[in-house]
Amino acid sequence: MISLTDSQKIGMGLTGFGVFFLFFGMMLFFDKALLAIGNILFVSGLSFVIGLERTFRFFFQRHKVKATSFFLGGVLVVLIGWPIVGVVLEIYGFFLLFRGFFPVAVGFIRRVPVLGSLLSLPGISTLYI
Repeated sequence: MISLTDSQKIGMGLTGFGVFFLFFGMMLFFDKALLAIGNILFVSGLSFVIGLERTFRFFFQRHKVKATSFFLGGVLVVLIGWPIVGVVLEIYGFFLLFRGFFPVAVGFIRRVPVLGSLLSLPGISTLYI
């Protein structure tokens, strides 16, 4: 069992609520207030989970400047009041930030019994190496 500190437990809750508010804000036709709350909760929860210093090191690496600027710029655009443009910028920045993590996640999912067999189907197996 993985043991979490109290700040990591708080961070998991904040991150979960952030994802919920982001999803709910998109389901309600890009509600500005819900998306803004979701963004703030997600970013603050992430900093609680991995720590403030590691969060800064992750976002502000030299080779991730473009991804960080798109992601944080999208958050700023949502806070200003243009939710659709901001979410598009955030999604692009998110994929740029975490593109190195996606092959690891797909490799993990391939080992899950039901999902692994779905990823081994002929049409899907050629998408992810």
